[in-house]
Formats: sequence, C-alpha cells, structure tokens
Amino acid sequence: MSLNKNKKVIYFFLFFLSWSFAQKSETAVDSTKTESLDEVVITGQYNPRSIKKSVHNVIVINRKQIEQVAANNLADLLNFNLNLNIIPNAQTGRSTISFFGLDSQYFNILTDNIPLVSDNGLGNNIDLTQINLDDIERIEIVEGAMGVEYGANAVSGVINIITKKSIDNQWRIQAYLQEETVSDEYAWFDEGRHIQSISVAHNINEKWMGRIGFNRNDFAGFFNNRQGEDYYQNDGLRGYEWLPKQQLNTNALVNYKGNNFRLLYKFEYFNEVLNYYDASVRPNIDTENQTSNPSATDRIFTTNRFVNNLNIDGNLKSGANYNFALSYQQQERDLNEFNYFILSQDRSNETDETYQSSKALFSKGTIGNLVQNDFYNFQLGYEARNIEGFDTQATGNITQQDKTNTQTNVAFFGSSEFNFTNKFSLRPGIRYEYNSLFKSKAMASLSSRYLMNNGFELRANIGTSYRVPNFEELYYYFVDSNHDVQGNENLKPENGFSAFVNLKKRNSFNGLSMVNNLKLTYVDVSDRIDLAIINTSPLQYQFINIDKFKLWSLSLENTFKTDNLSFNLGATLQGISRINSNEVNGNDDFLYNFQVNTSASYYVAPLKTSVTLLLKYNGALEDYTISGSDTNGNYTFSKSKTDAYSWLDASIRKSFLDKKIDVTLGGRNLLDITNVNVSNGNNGGTHSVDNSSLLLGYGRSFYLKLLYNLNF
Repeated sequence: MSLNKNKKVIYFFLFFLSWSFAQKSETAVDSTKTESLDEVVITGQYNPRSIKKSVHNVIVINRKQIEQVAANNLADLLNFNLNLNIIPNAQTGRSTISFFGLDSQYFNILTDNIPLVSDNGLGNNIDLTQINLDDIERIEIVEGAMGVEYGANAVSGVINIITKKSIDNQWRIQAYLQEETVSDEYAWFDEGRHIQSISVAHNINEKWMGRIGFNRNDFAGFFNNRQGEDYYQNDGLRGYEWLPKQQLNTNALVNYKGNNFRLLYKFEYFNEVLNYYDASVRPNIDTENQTSNPSATDRIFTTNRFVNNLNIDGNLKSGANYNFALSYQQQERDLNEFNYFILSQDRSNETDETYQSSKALFSKGTIGNLVQNDFYNFQLGYEARNIEGFDTQATGNITQQDKTNTQTNVAFFGSSEFNFTNKFSLRPGIRYEYNSLFKSKAMASLSSRYLMNNGFELRANIGTSYRVPNFEELYYYFVDSNHDVQGNENLKPENGFSAFVNLKKRNSFNGLSMVNNLKLTYVDVSDRIDLAIINTSPLQYQFINIDKFKLWSLSLENTFKTDNLSFNLGATLQGISRINSNEVNGNDDFLYNFQVNTSASYYVAPLKTSVTLLLKYNGALEDYTISGSDTNGNYTFSKSKTDAYSWLDASIRKSFLDKKIDVTLGGRNLLDITNVNVSNGNNGGTHSVDNSSLLLGYGRSFYLKLLYNLNF
C-alpha cells in the first residue's frame, strides 16, 4: 500500500528536472498560452478575470476533468488534490474535508459565492457526498485564510462551485445511467451503486435560459464481512460495514442575461435516506411456545435540504459594477428509531424526532470600479447571515429539550487594489464582523502579484480568519454517575492566520506547454477548542480554549500539456504541531507528512477516446495520543502512526455518433484500500480509546457510465 524509496527518488528527480528544464528552455510562443489563461475565475476577484491576472493562486477543476472520472458528487472528485484529504465515516455516511491538517469546520464550501447549509452550520462541515455535480461548470479552490472576502470559518481556504449558466444550442437534453460495483459486490438492486440522471436546458430567447434536473444515487452499502439486514444471529455480524443510503437531487435554474444586468435564480431540493442496522440482536425467546423472534434496534435517518439562491450582478453607467446575493436555505435530519423483528419484519416502539436542523438566511453585496483609474481600484461590501437551529446528536442529554439557538452575523468589508505597474499589484483588505453570540471581530489581508520576466509569476498572501464554536462545543451535556462532560457557552472563537508564497513558471515551445508551481504555506490557529479536565475529583471534562495549531507546507506542482496529452506531477511536505497547554506532558514537536500526486490524460483523436489515470500517495501520518499517566495523575503521550497508503483511479471515455453518446468505463481505488493500520493510536479526540485500524474505503470498484446528449 505504499511507494518504495526508489519511486520517491524518481518523483523528486522528475520534479527538479522539470523545474530546471523549464527555466533553461526558450519560449517559442507567448507564455500566457501555456495554461488555460482565457479561463475566467471569480473566487476572491473584483471582476471575473483570467487566472494570470488573479492576485490569488486559484486551482480550477473544469467540467472535462469531472467527466473524465465520472464524478457524481464532490467526494468522488477531490481525493487526489495535494494538502487535501477526504475523511469518510462509514457509520454516518458522511465524507468531509481535511485541508492543511484542519478539519471541515475550518473550510468554506460555496455555490456561486453563497455558502451551503449543513446540518448545523452554513458553509462549513459539509458532507461532500451530498453535493451533486451534474449542473456544475467548474470548481475553484483558493488556499489560505479568506476571512476578508468570506468571513468566519474560512481559515484554511474556500471551495467555490460554479453553476452552468448557459448552453450553446436552443435545447440541450442530457441523460445518463451509471452502474458501479462496491468492491466485488454488485446486483441490479440490492448491491453496488446505481445512478440515474436527466437534465433539460432551454434557451427561451436571447436573454432567458432555464434548466431543470433530477439525479438519483442509490448506494446499496458495503457488506465486507457483515451479513446484512436479515441476519439474526447475535455475533456482531448483522448490518453493513458502510451503511446503505439513497439520495435524490432535484434542481431548477433560471438565468437572465441583459447588456448590463444579469440575474440567476437556483432552486434545489435534496433528500437522503440512510439505514442503520444494529449489530446487537436480541433473541426474544418464548419458552412457553418454544419460539423465538429475534429483534434489533434499527434507525432510519432522513435528510431534507431546500436551497433558494438569487444572484444579481451588473454594471452602472458610471462603469461601476455591483453584485448582490440572497439565499434562504433549510436542512433537517430526522430520526426514525424502532424495534425491528427480523423474521416477521414487524416494528414496535417506533419513535420519530428531528434532531438536527438549520435554517439560514444569507445576503451579500459588493460594489466596485467606483473610480475609473488604471492605477487604483477598490471594492466595498456587506454580508449578513442569520442561522437558527439545533443539533440533538452533538449536544447530549440536554437535547431532550430540543434547544434551539440563533446566531446573527453582520459584516462590512473593503479592499483596495493598486496596480503600480502592469506587472505589480497590491491588494490590502479589512473586514469588521458583528456576531450576536461572540465578540465582534476584525480581519485583515494583504495580497500581491508580481509578473516577472521569462514567464515567472510571484504571488504572496497573508490573512486572518476565525472559527466559531460548534453545537457540541457550546452545548454538550452528558452527566451520570460515571461521566461529567459539558460544553461551554462562554467559549470564544478560534483565531486563524495564514501566509502563502507562490512562485509559478510558465513556458511553451514546440507545442509543449509547461507550468511549474512552487508553494510555501504557513497556518497558525490560536485559542483552539478541546475537551479538557477541569476537575480531577470528581473527574469533570469541559470544552475550553486551550490549544494551538501550527502548520508549514512546501509543495511543488508541475503540469505538461500538448494538444492530446496532459500530465501532472506534484508533491508536498507538511509539518504540523499541535499544542495542548492543559496537558503537563504535552508535546509540541512538528510531525511530518509527505504526499505525492500524479495524473495523466491522453486523447486518441482517431478513436475519439480519452484515457485518464490518477494516483495519490499519502505518507505515514503521526500524532500524539494518550499512553498512560505519570505518578501525579497527568496523562502521558506517545506517537501514534497511521500507515502510508496509495489511491489509484483509471478510466477510458469514448464518444459515439458525433458526441451524442459518451461511454465511460473506469475503476476506483484500484489498489484495493479498505482499512489502514493505526499503531498505538486512535481516530477520535484527545481522550479517545485506542483503535487498530482506520476505515478509508470499500475496496476496488468498477463503473460504467452511459451518457446521452441531445442538442438542437
């Protein structure tokens, strides 16, 4: 499951060979053509602009890349990015992001610059499997604190999902079927993964376009060594290793585009049903009648999400441009719990409750280009959000009261851009944010871009952001004769700071384009929240602000392109230090992690066929975990180690009948990763119990996707 030392040497040789070769080569054409510089990005920009003119280093995943790997949701797509890991949870069905060593609470996910609602938040802690990609044009990723532009919880970066807003023909009808195995498990209905989708878009006239779409994703679960729903022996084998779930996604879009005014309204309804089958079986023996009717406590989790997003942007006669967004979103997760009699398939003691709920009202507006000056430009904006909700799962016994909480944010922000020359620009920014639950915060950033000679581009960004405490940290309450664990409503937000330096080199000659990208990253989070001992007798725990987190990262990425071939090779070295000031024996040494990713795509023009290969190596990951206690009763720590592993996907995509039909055949997780060994460690919080393995995948799987396009 790991790469040997010889392969690592080869990777490094390729990195530095490509870097030195790019610097020594002579450019035959303008270096601006070496990357898709006509591709426009919008995340963190005053106006849509080319990648080269952006002050931020924006990573773009385009529609072609999404289709090459037959990605249905965001979790299918992001597993191969450097510094970014997908964290799956087989028992909850959720997959979240770890970015630069920080979990999904420190990262914002947006749709057309509007944060997406989750079970107990807005923009953060999103389940990636719930984000469908059928109507997506591209995905933009910006690394580093984006607090000035996007406010709280944008400590490590943002992902902005850009919706398709136009079609080339009057009508476009697209439908596809996708069948996947789950490891070696597959059947038409009861095993594997089954996806059906249809989308209809129409240019009503020159200004109006509409689209509706529907997607059904049926994941039948992963048995592994488990025996499913109908198994009635009490030996721990009932149920599934990965829980089965069914997702339905319905969306509608209306887009108006005038000369100086554009309007986009998007509606989305999402439904997910996840089934939990308890492994503990009660025999229910009737000795008088000499019968048994085994039963188990099963659960059905139902998620419903409604999204209403309105985007308006345009230009005034003075040349100023404006952008306005308004959104109302609601997400609820319901629990249906019952005693299930396995043989008779009857239910008893059935209860229903809504135990996670979020209702969010969001508005954001900006205005820029108020002065017509090539040297100086500025942007002013506001953002307001109101979130109401509760999380009975995360808040313990107190949740019997269904405690509802409301949080309101109002922010004003502004930034200026100085173009000292055509090559050098500087953008300072500041944001002031009022929060109804916490003290008001000021955030700042400074970004710069310098286009040097010989195709070199230098970018540097520093910025601040913060993370607000979640429901569990604020309101958790679980107290009995053996436990006393409580949240803390007096917690203060965590403070984040990041610095990025990015040196990019472009070259193009003899039909070959090359981009070499060297990145240095530093992230610092103070006042981190953790569960700590506040009293030893009796033993009591509470969430308090005690920790610090530091990360530095050095990354090198290389891209080579010809008309038919695209090849990428990258590596990153991370050092992470976690400091817990409440632990006498805590250790703040930096622990290191190494990652390598590579991808290749080749288009065989005569056959109208493309072949894609993606590989990512995740090096061994170390952490400090509790190993015992000293003579004074203080915890002692030792290193835990999660073994290295590699993830490999491959696909072949062919078009027929003038691209009316596309067939994609591929494999995911071809190296057959399921569990990764964890030595002397745990996969939970600071005081969790030891665990011997970490479940990351459901093994080698294969898929076939049949897509039909009708344009007229």
